[in-house]
Amino acid sequence: MTDAVPKALSTAPAKVAAVTLGFWIAKVAATTLGETGGDWVTMSLNLGYLVGTGIFAAIFVALVWLQVRASRFHPALYWATIVATTTLGTTLADFFDRSVGVEYPGGTAIIAALLAASLFAWHRVEGTVSIRSIATPRAECFYWVTILLSQTLGTALGDWTADDDRGGLALGYEHSALIFGGALIVIAALWCWTRLSRTALFWAAFVLTRPLGATLGDFLDKPHAQGGLELSRLYASLALVACLVLCVVLFPQRAARADDAA
Repeated sequence: MTDAVPKALSTAPAKVAAVTLGFWIAKVAATTLGETGGDWVTMSLNLGYLVGTGIFAAIFVALVWLQVRASRFHPALYWATIVATTTLGTTLADFFDRSVGVEYPGGTAIIAALLAASLFAWHRVEGTVSIRSIATPRAECFYWVTILLSQTLGTALGDWTADDDRGGLALGYEHSALIFGGALIVIAALWCWTRLSRTALFWAAFVLTRPLGATLGDFLDKPHAQGGLELSRLYASLALVACLVLCVVLFPQRAARADDAA
């Protein structure tokens, strides 16, 4: 997975966030919000996975349309679209795993194959999957489809490791969070002390922050009998919205540049 960016795009402004420490903190907050928010709509409001997926898909398409039409990077719009991918990813993964009946291993395999296909097609057409190249409508569409699939895969991974039904590994929310947190530490070490592809490491970290957020979100709102804290999904989601807003306000936000690592 090459880090090269086509020369024609090297001076074009990207319309996505640069990868910084603040980016990753906000990403974890957004992914946790996606889990609690998606579950609130599908479970607490009892709308079901199919209806919930339809609602979040409409929001996702509308926000991506605004992103593509925007002339520059807008932090609020960008993070709103990220949240849309996390909520839609939650309901999509739950729909595959539970409503379609393929269970967690099957759903994870299907979504992983779709993510690999998206990255392959993007690289085949654009010559790179680096976020530094997100400066054209076509590249933006590839980016957001890949982001959505990575969020969906992360949800499926988190459910597969934590839950004890539908083929789950029954490791529990705390142990699963520790596993994915440890994997992210390994990726951070590889980023700092090796010359491995920064683009490949970025996408690996992006996928793994989602199951970390999924297990944290489940830990907050699942019943005590399932190992959770049984907090209100609505109140947990509102608290996470406030946390995400603080992250966006407090941490410097800028667009990715051609000289950035990822």
